[in-house]
Amino acid sequence: MTGSAQRPLLFLDVDGPLIPFGATPQQRPDGYPTYRTGAAPGKPGWNPLLSRIDPALGPRLTALGCDLVWATTWMDEANECIAPWLGLPELPVVAWPEPAYDDELDRRDGLHWKTRPLVDRAAGRTFVWVDDEITAADRAWVAAHHPGPALLHRVDPAQGLTDADFAAMDAWLRANR
Repeated sequence: MTGSAQRPLLFLDVDGPLIPFGATPQQRPDGYPTYRTGAAPGKPGWNPLLSRIDPALGPRLTALGCDLVWATTWMDEANECIAPWLGLPELPVVAWPEPAYDDELDRRDGLHWKTRPLVDRAAGRTFVWVDDEITAADRAWVAAHHPGPALLHRVDPAQGLTDADFAAMDAWLRANR
């Protein structure tokens, strides 16, 4: 494969994969590690959770060799606040559609509200979706409706992206290029 159009897409959620949350005091007795973001309290766009994002994740995501796409409710704010901290360029952002009748049916069936829009956005391209809310229903729906290879990789939100997550994504991408 050559050229950007042939690279797999990597749809990236923020809350959970990049900003870990929800760990119990037993899981993280010292709390979450924090990193200096360069943003100061009171500055526009400052969010105290940003300090939980490990800046080393940016180069690791880039090294996967995918076209990165924000798949988050942060929308364009991810480019304003997070991409610079990770050393990433401005990335495309998935524009979520307005809720529709299908959304209610999907919820009843256990399908995540992001699943259909991400498959539509992928348009047959190989993709990885990194999120903390992926279920077996999402995997089954993608397998039935997406003609290309797809990895729906669930991240433990209490941990965020780990070495094991990167190893799993890298192995899958090597096998599916």
